[in-house]
Amino acid sequence: MKAIILAGGSGSRLYPLTQVSSKQLQAVFDKPMIYYPLTVLIASGVREFCLISTPDDVPRYKKLLGNGQQWGISVEYREQAKPEGIAQAFLIAADFIGLDSVTLMLGDNIFSGGDDFPRAVSNFDGGATIFAYHVKDPQRYGVVEFDRNGKAVSIEEKPRQPKSSYAVPGVYIYDNDVVEIARAVKPSARGELEITDVNLEYLRRGKLQVRRLSRGFAWLDAGTSTALHEASAYIEAIERRQGVKIGCPEEAALVRGFLSVDQFEALIEKMPSCEYSDYLRSVADEWRRLKWEKQ
Repeated sequence: MKAIILAGGSGSRLYPLTQVSSKQLQAVFDKPMIYYPLTVLIASGVREFCLISTPDDVPRYKKLLGNGQQWGISVEYREQAKPEGIAQAFLIAADFIGLDSVTLMLGDNIFSGGDDFPRAVSNFDGGATIFAYHVKDPQRYGVVEFDRNGKAVSIEEKPRQPKSSYAVPGVYIYDNDVVEIARAVKPSARGELEITDVNLEYLRRGKLQVRRLSRGFAWLDAGTSTALHEASAYIEAIERRQGVKIGCPEEAALVRGFLSVDQFEALIEKMPSCEYSDYLRSVADEWRRLKWEKQ
């Protein structure tokens, strides 16, 4: 399984913040927004990544993430000269995908709680898997309609009269057919290659699975200034209450076994003294203590 993180777009709804920095590089409490989807994917066991962004922003992501080796992963980069729909990502990254299955996650979606995504990735055996999340304003999203047996029967993009309150969050898992399907998609009325059209084709073929996210799961869309502030406040409250960080790729890599504890500690040594590195040191100390107790 490979993964694409789509971090393009102009971020106009976050103006003037995005005049100097990409939307997905904005801070969500104490970390860049891009850390959150990256961490979810690392926690799901993904090691090969392709990040897609604008020509201006790709160098900024390279400076932040490098080639991913520090986390035991690999990160490649592709430019999206003009945002022409989410499904365009599969055309841009076709050579990266190769013959593999792929997960696509939007860089401005923040997820917290549960193991829904790791289980979905580990259990994936073909076709397409998308998710459904109950929201109060479904008209803003792609909306899934279910029949009486809970089976998905339709998906509509930003409908005026939604047929359910279940929106499709910005994470999708596909087999390798997605590249061929994306190539056949025609631009919508707004001139974009819609991800909903890709999902509808899988639905037509009888190969679409829709998994409803549990109530304890949180999906935050940080696309506006208000939403960005609310997401930061939510993350800060959870971290302060639980004493653990959300969206920490170093910790996810350690838990997944992508890094040894020695490599983890060596990574910390390269960081300045700050709250973030202090937290990572406490994680390392805990791992050392647990290892000692098991002996």
